[in-house]
Amino acid sequence: MMHKKMLLVAASIILNLVLIIHVLYNNSTTWNPSWTNRAAKEAEDVASVSCSGHGRAYLDGLGDPLFLEPFWMQNAEGSAVVESGWHRMSYHFYEDGSYVSAELERIIRKLHNVVGNAVTDNRFVIFGTGATQLIAASVHALSQTNAASPSRLVSAIPYYNVYKEQTEFFNYANLRFEGDASAWKKSAHNDNTTRVIEIVTSPNNPDGKLKRAVLEGPNIKSIHDYAYYWPHFTPITHPADEDVSLFSLTKTTGHAGSRFGWALVKDEAVYERMKRYLTLSSMGVSRDTQLRVLQLLKVVVGDGGEGIFHFGYETMEKRWEIINKIFSMSMRFSLETVGEKLNIPRKAHQTMTHKTEFISLSFDLPNSYSTETIEPEYCNYFKKRRDFTPSRATSNPQSSPSFCYLILRCSPIAPPLTECFMTLSTSSDDDSAHDQLIDRTLRVSLLLESTKLCFRKRLTLYNSVSWFLPQDLTIKVFSMLDTKSLTSKKNRYSYGRFS
Repeated sequence: MMHKKMLLVAASIILNLVLIIHVLYNNSTTWNPSWTNRAAKEAEDVASVSCSGHGRAYLDGLGDPLFLEPFWMQNAEGSAVVESGWHRMSYHFYEDGSYVSAELERIIRKLHNVVGNAVTDNRFVIFGTGATQLIAASVHALSQTNAASPSRLVSAIPYYNVYKEQTEFFNYANLRFEGDASAWKKSAHNDNTTRVIEIVTSPNNPDGKLKRAVLEGPNIKSIHDYAYYWPHFTPITHPADEDVSLFSLTKTTGHAGSRFGWALVKDEAVYERMKRYLTLSSMGVSRDTQLRVLQLLKVVVGDGGEGIFHFGYETMEKRWEIINKIFSMSMRFSLETVGEKLNIPRKAHQTMTHKTEFISLSFDLPNSYSTETIEPEYCNYFKKRRDFTPSRATSNPQSSPSFCYLILRCSPIAPPLTECFMTLSTSSDDDSAHDQLIDRTLRVSLLLESTKLCFRKRLTLYNSVSWFLPQDLTIKVFSMLDTKSLTSKKNRYSYGRFS
């Protein structure tokens, strides 16, 4: 009997302890993992939403580097970031007022050592809101402020238009954009005293070729844009060892929307001027962005880059095989692969570009510049000789350039058809080209209308099969609702699905 009483007392004590612990746990401020569970569930629910057939809940703009999206889907767990509402609320990372994550800087140095595409020893690392902001910061840092004449900014053609656009938009008092570096080298203004800043893009945007500086001398400063210098786009032939080297997360991992880039800077004075520019313009890069980038790059360096760079290179290689096959069957267009000069007189530079998940097809009518074959080179990362797989393909016209340009402008891959007719009055005086263009446009318009009609019929069929109410009851129910708002919602839904 006593034994049973002892067991009952022990059970009662244990039960009371469990209840007390439960009450104290739920009423305390101790971290509770329930919110992370809810956040993770919400994130997975959003990721599972399908829209327009591509598995995303919104339509990404053309030209986004989505070719790496399948890789990140395969690495969803390792790359995910769940952040609490009270996390990273401060302006700074540390008590010293730093805007830079020391751990992220360490991972970036490790990334370059793994890939072998840049020297990081004795370099300052600085973060920016994408490489675009870093271009502005580095140009500011290298331009002279108290010189008798403004510094000049040049870049070898074809060059990235942002170099020119930024300079003109900011309207620097101490800087002027002069265009082609080779033209400046030959000009009378090249007096070996004026400060000249040359931006060297390698691999180049838009033609994907490895570039070297055109200018040299004590008055020359250079900025090397290495945004595309990663194994999925180009052979890694040597580690970049320059005064200022710029890199972008967009081209490295495909996360264009995170707006993150970094620079490797040799000179401390240049680094301090860049840092001051970034501090005054944006107070550094978002702490939340840095947290996400840290998690992404940990995945990249975790296996020495094997996963992402092999996946990226194989994907780009397959796409180049497809695009080469398509152009090999064309009598009107060819890819720019052989050395030649195009001399096409016209009023202005014209470029038609179609982008599809980071392969851009450009129809380019240059004033006159040489093109040359891009030969395979040995890649130190893959340890083999390999082809270049740039993100952009440039096509040269094999027949009337004006006609080819108009046809591309009005093809289904071009911007809206209304833009086609805006080019008619300026692009060509050839009446036959106009007639062919109008005929093609009409055919495309009819095809578009037929496609929309087919789509509406499919929706009607789907609704008739899946709707569970009989016709008379359906009419009665909908007559009691605000049909105008329902119709507008349906139209918006249908348009989003179709687009």
